[in-house]
Amino acid sequence: MQRQFKPRNTSRAKELRREASPAERRLWQHLARRQMQGFKFSRQIPIGPYFVDFVCRSEKLVIELDGFSHDMRVDYDIARTRYIEEQGFRVIRFTNEDVFKNLEGVLVMIGQNLTQMSLPTPSPSRLREGN
Repeated sequence: MQRQFKPRNTSRAKELRREASPAERRLWQHLARRQMQGFKFSRQIPIGPYFVDFVCRSEKLVIELDGFSHDMRVDYDIARTRYIEEQGFRVIRFTNEDVFKNLEGVLVMIGQNLTQMSLPTPSPSRLREGN
């Protein structure tokens, strides 16, 4: 079975990376090059009609940074998050202010989400069966 090629809007992604906010640039310094617990992150990646700020595809984790303009787009952000979650991703959001005033806390929260997602599912104990 041949995989169907899906073209991506790479020119828009490149434009978004070039125009990254200072908060996005700062967080990227800690996510790039597998610095976060060895997980690979990409930035400005399309998921359906939306471009997400950061994504760890292997763990299906999306990280979104919100500036003041997001306060005026609450309904849009809710619909966007719903769509991304329907695609099987977990979305966590931080404000730009969080990145500048509490970067360590942001990184801890991202790390906790990665750890929770990559834990193996426990199997039932055979010892309890039939007792």
